[in-house]
Amino acid sequence: MPKFDAIATSTVRKADHLEPGFVHKADIEIAARKLAARKRKPNILIYLMDDVGWGDFGCYGGGVAVGAPTPNFDKIARGGLQLTSCYSEPSCSPSRATLHTGRVPNRHGLHRPPMYGEPGGLQGEVTLPMLLGQAGYTTQAVGKWHIGENIESQPQNVGYDDFYGFLSVSDMYTEWRDPHFFPEIVYSDARTEWIKNMPFNRCFVHATKGKEATNVEEVTIPVLSELDEKWCRYSIDFIKKQAKSDKPWLLYHCTRGAHFDNYPHEKYLGKSPARHPYKDTLLELDEIMGRLVEALRESGQLEDTLIFISSDNGPHMETWPDAAFTPFRCAKGSTWEGGVRVPGLLYWPGTIDAGRQSDGLFDFNDILPTALALAGASDLLPADRYIDGIDQSSFILAPNGLSSRKYHYYWLSQTFSGLRCGEYKMVLSATSDDSTDAAGTGGFTGVLERFAYPRLYNLYLDPKEQHNYLTRKLAYVEAFQLGMRNHLGTFKRFPPKKVMGIKVADTRSPSS
Repeated sequence: MPKFDAIATSTVRKADHLEPGFVHKADIEIAARKLAARKRKPNILIYLMDDVGWGDFGCYGGGVAVGAPTPNFDKIARGGLQLTSCYSEPSCSPSRATLHTGRVPNRHGLHRPPMYGEPGGLQGEVTLPMLLGQAGYTTQAVGKWHIGENIESQPQNVGYDDFYGFLSVSDMYTEWRDPHFFPEIVYSDARTEWIKNMPFNRCFVHATKGKEATNVEEVTIPVLSELDEKWCRYSIDFIKKQAKSDKPWLLYHCTRGAHFDNYPHEKYLGKSPARHPYKDTLLELDEIMGRLVEALRESGQLEDTLIFISSDNGPHMETWPDAAFTPFRCAKGSTWEGGVRVPGLLYWPGTIDAGRQSDGLFDFNDILPTALALAGASDLLPADRYIDGIDQSSFILAPNGLSSRKYHYYWLSQTFSGLRCGEYKMVLSATSDDSTDAAGTGGFTGVLERFAYPRLYNLYLDPKEQHNYLTRKLAYVEAFQLGMRNHLGTFKRFPPKKVMGIKVADTRSPSS
């Protein structure tokens, strides 16, 4: 039997509003048998870190070698499926919104993160917790949100039964308080008061479904260093409580770390071999993951829970050395591989075979349709908007499962940047990674370059994307152009949406 080839194999589009995918019949049959043998719907734990790089974990080549051992992540990788081509979006809020909606940023409209109380967010979207809630799940969000601070976009109003965390992003709470970074604010009463009058909540909050969020505590620098510990305890309490319930659950646990600037908990300060705040924070994130797994084991829920571990984007190299590690080109804020290729671990003891590693494509937007399939609720997938995600349940459940995704599409804000299929990536535009204006290797710096001719990179031979292979590989041009035309053509029936930069009242759903 010939080996499956992603470039040479056709996909199937099941409906006009659904992304076409591969149909691997043998894998689908195995997955169906596994799910049919289960007595209950699986719990789902999403553990999402901030700005952690593809290569930081030991299982990806980092760990001890880069001054921060990650024994818990490495153990999980050995016990499940390790993805080497897991894709986020170029920055935080677009990635988190894509995970929640199954849609690329040019559809859900969060092309960039909202800043300092700026209006706009998930409002008007159909989300993962909404749909799982309809399927009988208890839904809990803990930690960083950053997908809209306006009331309509807060977690308790987009499907979560409970939320305990902050609405914005780490540096917004602390950077202006630190004299090392902002002496001109810290030592100026007028500027400090100016910051305090900006329209964003400086506290982390608690909220229950449909109710107004209440402040828990102001996020000062000392408080920030304790947040991941507090959030870990909250999630552990949730896990223990759910062990007494017959309802399945979704836990969306988002860490504060390792977004700059890192102020590790005193327990971890200086404890990494690197003795650097970023690396110390990685030790904490690894231990927290271990504690969550242990809570599942002790409560008898581990074999009933699918765990997905990842990071919201690549490293933020402008903050080097308080940044992550990637073997790829560029960093957060770009569509080069360093900006969007992230760690991805899937763990479900007894259901996902241990010791698997795959370079099959897996996108953040695949989480929603995959979770619904595992919950036996694929019929809840909305039909009034385009869903870019693909059901990957057969990929993760079959012992040698193949990815159902043919293409990964790269979007940089509202600009279509390119696509990947198999080992090849075609690039139409990208940020320059000239770091002359920052202490790093690009990412949010540089300018947008639109290439006169597409560039083609073989990511197996050239993961740094330095050697344009196009003139030697013209046979691939039509296949990639067809993929682009089909993807961009979907926006004719399902128009793009823009949320950030305009008033919330002006946002429109794709079906309006």
